[in-house]
Amino acid sequence: MSAVKRVRGGGVSVRLEPEEAALVRALMEQLLALLDQDAPGPGDELAAVGISERTSPPDDPVLARLFPDGYRGDDRAAGEFRRYTEMGLRDGKREAARTVLKTLDRGPRPVLDDEEAQTWLRALNDVRLALGTRLDITEEWYEQAAELDPADPRTPMYAAYDWLTMLQESLVRAVW
Repeated sequence: MSAVKRVRGGGVSVRLEPEEAALVRALMEQLLALLDQDAPGPGDELAAVGISERTSPPDDPVLARLFPDGYRGDDRAAGEFRRYTEMGLRDGKREAARTVLKTLDRGPRPVLDDEEAQTWLRALNDVRLALGTRLDITEEWYEQAAELDPADPRTPMYAAYDWLTMLQESLVRAVW
């Protein structure tokens, strides 16, 4: 079972079982692949300076959740906000996922400095948002999950979501 704790001298120790580390790695790799989908590309003239031609939300509900409109009820303002922020937000989310992957390469019990611990929190939150959107998690999801047939193909993903929630909470407690 995973354990997260503050260590003497600074930092946070994250001990993951091999299966847990493999799950975190797989989810971070999937997040990276997702972030590359529908991303502004080389054909986008202003992409080199971090400005996108796109003004509408992504079609994928997960990407739309990760990159919500900045202004509700004002499509023009929301579109302008998206043009100037989405590429930077994508880059930040990619960098956070890469940091998690890099720290996992340190072995079964990496010690994160405070900045890395904050980065883990952001990346875990992004993965939970993505997974929660795919599973259509609502406030009533614990009741729904409790009634779920163990043979239901969603059961492992609900378990992963629940475990990620506990990991994130443990990390928050260790950081503060």
